[in-house]
Amino acid sequence: MSDRLTHLDQEGRARMVDVGDKEVTERRAVAEATVVMAPATTALLVAGDLPKGDAFAVARIAAIQGAKRTPDLVPLCHPLPVDAIDVEVDAVDEGVRIRVSVGVRARTGVEMEAMTGAAVGAVALYDMIKGVDRGAQISSVRLLHKSGGRSGTWNRD
Repeated sequence: MSDRLTHLDQEGRARMVDVGDKEVTERRAVAEATVVMAPATTALLVAGDLPKGDAFAVARIAAIQGAKRTPDLVPLCHPLPVDAIDVEVDAVDEGVRIRVSVGVRARTGVEMEAMTGAAVGAVALYDMIKGVDRGAQISSVRLLHKSGGRSGTWNRD
């Protein structure tokens, strides 16, 4: 099992992967999360009329903070010198999509940083709208793209 799951040792115990011998390369990952909400809630959000204020700004800042703090939240992630984080928060048919792109020059990828950023941004957005839409929900936190390193480029179809 440990041949396939790199975070497990020969006895199946969790371990942090040794990346010391890997080459430093440009790496990038993009992830997204969707907050599904009632159309009336989306309208309030877009108009800037939520009681708690600018939910888009809060979601962007939360997504950046989440990406930066990933190794504090995900136990086996390496701390990385993140070079760039870009966050897009957009109204879509079902509610709001938060897309996070993270770039680094390092020995390991930033998929977890992108996904954590998207998830934390979505939770912050939910917090901003829960007073007007308790039925809102976070869905499909997922990786869309990764590039760099030995495994090359991967894109979700």
